[in-house]
Amino acid sequence: MDALLPLCKSRELADGGLAVAFDVVYAGQTCRAFAVRFEGMPQAYLNRCTHVAMELDWQPGRVFDDSGQWLLCASHGAAYRPDTGECAGGPCRGGLVKIMLSERDGVVYWHAAYNLKPLVF
Repeated sequence: MDALLPLCKSRELADGGLAVAFDVVYAGQTCRAFAVRFEGMPQAYLNRCTHVAMELDWQPGRVFDDSGQWLLCASHGAAYRPDTGECAGGPCRGGLVKIMLSERDGVVYWHAAYNLKPLVF
């Protein structure tokens, strides 16, 4: 059975706005992850660039580019699609590791038992 853990209130995620950070266990390690809203839908990913395993944000919670249309690695310039995590340009391989979210009654939940897997494109 999938464990749903409350992550944040729905209003904390604005389209193209700041990310909400949280921790997950991935490959036996505690890692940072982030949730954002894009085109009305909450999305979450492991906060790890596929080029070099560094966090994307250049300041806490800042993972979107200035247009609010791309997730951008501040260190390498790799760009990812916010809706899928797919690499859209720059030095990246494949895509971000997606984390399943759901939303109901004004709360965003993450699926803690969901098996985190790298996206392959």
